[in-house]
Amino acid sequence: MLLVFNRFPCLFLPLRHIIGALLAAFLAIPLAGCSTVRLGYQNASELAYWWLDSYLDLNDAQSLQLRPDLAALQTWHRQAELPLYIGALDKLQRLAPANVKATQVCALIDELRPRVQALLDRIEPGITVLATSLTAAQLEHLARQFDKRSQKWRDEWLASPAEERQARRLKRLVERAESFYGRLNEAQVAVLRTTVASSVFDASLSDHESQRRYQDTLQTLRQVQGASMSRAEVGARVHALLERSQHSPQADHRNYSDLLLQENCATLAALHNSTTRAQRRQLGEALRDYENDVRALMLAGP
Repeated sequence: MLLVFNRFPCLFLPLRHIIGALLAAFLAIPLAGCSTVRLGYQNASELAYWWLDSYLDLNDAQSLQLRPDLAALQTWHRQAELPLYIGALDKLQRLAPANVKATQVCALIDELRPRVQALLDRIEPGITVLATSLTAAQLEHLARQFDKRSQKWRDEWLASPAEERQARRLKRLVERAESFYGRLNEAQVAVLRTTVASSVFDASLSDHESQRRYQDTLQTLRQVQGASMSRAEVGARVHALLERSQHSPQADHRNYSDLLLQENCATLAALHNSTTRAQRRQLGEALRDYENDVRALMLAGP
């Protein structure tokens, strides 16, 4: 329950290429505290621009094209997508007081998947235009950024001792849970500790998939760079890249992702079912605060 909104964007953040900024800026509203939601969303298009710029080192012409595109994307998202968040938040609030099953948690995540697809569909034409304008120097810059991100992730999740990695995962889960429920007792922390200790999480598999996505992104962008392709042909290449980013062509990673999702749903349900009436009341209040923020954002202008 507590992490349905937090968990869902994380399923897609590992795209780790030029659409990552857009997904983070427009889908990860609940990753911030309630006090920062409105400010973060109001600046989402600008944050997305600077994130893209950090990956691609945009030139003036690209910036002039991208900024209004991102502003239009935010206007669309505010008008078409934010109202749909209200329904999801309402459902979460109705479920909060009672025990839940892992299947209910996974069902909620499945209901939110179309929101990611809607955003991808909306940004695909803009990515197509941007892709055709990228230079060899910019793609080299992108490759270096991917390498830096990879090394940082490997240092944290592959190079460090297993005990340290488990402690880090547990700490993050507890902090995230307590941001919704308040302080967890030892029995509740034990629920998360057990999950971390027996988790199917495999850093090597995750790293392998990340590298596949990085190379796929670079290869696709290099194929369309300066090529005599029609806009439709470039669009088809970009569309296929986005599809592969969401649905890995590697069967072992698809199976792994499914197992990890099922594990997460079971953990969320078990943790929620261990909470007290007061903790569930605090969860409900947090969800209402998010709903109020979303409603305010729907009414706010750009």
